[in-house]
Amino acid sequence: MSDLLQEAVSFIRTSYPELLKTEEDINGRIEQIKKEINETGRYEHTYEELVYGAKLAWRNSNRCIGRFFWESLRVIDKRMIQSEEEIVSVLFEHIEYATNNGNIRPVITIFKQKDHDQKVDIWNHQLIRYAGYETEHGVIGDSSSIEFTKQCMELGWGGKFGPFDILPLVVQVDGKTPSFHEIPESLVKEVQITHPELTWFKDLKIKWYAVPIISGMRLEIGGITYSAAPFNGWYMGTEIGARNLADEERYNMLPAIGERMGLDIKRDSSLWKDRALIELNEAVLHSYKNTESALLITIQQLNNSRNSKKKKPLMTGK
Repeated sequence: MSDLLQEAVSFIRTSYPELLKTEEDINGRIEQIKKEINETGRYEHTYEELVYGAKLAWRNSNRCIGRFFWESLRVIDKRMIQSEEEIVSVLFEHIEYATNNGNIRPVITIFKQKDHDQKVDIWNHQLIRYAGYETEHGVIGDSSSIEFTKQCMELGWGGKFGPFDILPLVVQVDGKTPSFHEIPESLVKEVQITHPELTWFKDLKIKWYAVPIISGMRLEIGGITYSAAPFNGWYMGTEIGARNLADEERYNMLPAIGERMGLDIKRDSSLWKDRALIELNEAVLHSYKNTESALLITIQQLNNSRNSKKKKPLMTGK
């Protein structure tokens, strides 16, 4: 039995009972897949299998805190899309649908499966991400984006050298020359970070985008690889404050906040980092809450979801 067939059979035998399929359904589908693989060297998932596989992937992602909401995932099947223009248009649609005027919806858009040189590659780590520039005066923007920003500029993109420049999408189809595509400003929702008590916080001019749409990971279902399957859930507040904005290797905002607070930032024993981080995290939560939208996952939501959905099957079927 080939590796592909072995993985396909394992996937069908795992998924079909949860989809409330009979043993006859299971055996019939396995025979159909065997025939496809023997004749073409590959097989195609049904839409039902695609939905199950995508939801299962999120449910089993132990490092993703939003996985408890796997049942709410919207799976968009775009395997039939071929041209780069169509792909970019669909990515714009994903951003708009997921953002939903601030009431974030978890979505995955799946493009065609990888088949030798036939594949879709999205070079971005996330569809929305800030640029990072190395200058003689230090890094401007997001340090984690420096290399990708250089690649974009080599393709012809001209950055503005600001701290929060939205990077373009870079798409490559079937190994052809990649190209960049600017994301319309109207599609990107950003939140200005202010503090409920520290009025000077707004002078730092910090902001962050609303939706983390991961696009640098591949999706594998039953032996089939989808090289382009951008996915989003929600942010946790600390992802923005304690990691993206606070990390020394990212925006490193704690020294500026500590100085504004009048703290002794020259001595770690003064615990200035801890105190500055608390205010930064409070500012992020305050700012996102003030959008009057469902932008962040809260601990209460996670607890409610964990308690209510722990024992439910992946799909209920019809």
